[in-house]
Amino acid sequence: MLLVIGITGSIATGKSTVSKMIKELGFTVVDADVAARVVVEPGEEAYQKIVEHFGEEILLANGEIDRKKLGDLVFQNEKKRLLLNSIVHPAVRKKMNEEKELAFRRGEKVVFLDIPLLYESNLTYMVDKVLVVYVDQPTQLERLMNRNHLTKEEALARITSQLSIEQKRERADAVIDNRGTIEQTKTQLLSILKDWKIL
Repeated sequence: MLLVIGITGSIATGKSTVSKMIKELGFTVVDADVAARVVVEPGEEAYQKIVEHFGEEILLANGEIDRKKLGDLVFQNEKKRLLLNSIVHPAVRKKMNEEKELAFRRGEKVVFLDIPLLYESNLTYMVDKVLVVYVDQPTQLERLMNRNHLTKEEALARITSQLSIEQKRERADAVIDNRGTIEQTKTQLLSILKDWKIL
């Protein structure tokens, strides 16, 4: 039986760390953020639509999209954020499905999809199980401020634009508490994969 496992969390909960561990165990991880970068490269369909809707002032000198400029534009405007999502999300889903199918054709039995907005975008239909990487909100806030050099207000705005980590935790098939050491995180991951008979 083929199995698709979604990995999610919230901003700054350490999802990338867990994805990296899964890759090191030899599994394919299809990353939504990587797919999102690919589909907005010049020449891609989503790129053309974004430039049409948001104008050429969001472009860098080399023609690529200035992600920071576009991000600042949509973080403060719900309508623009939804418009951007309506362009990027379908393109990302298509790209991820292609990569997942490739892995299955190579004979792999389990594929992980790393999707930060799995719940927000109602993408649970794409996966059989969900693994949530968790830290509490104070830890999340502190990590995000340090990592992205944001003020408390900026960090909170990014956190609250997503479903709360507590709600994600409740809906998960399994949870990794990522407030401890790397070793503790890995121990939890291995235990879950063994429970699911993947290892």
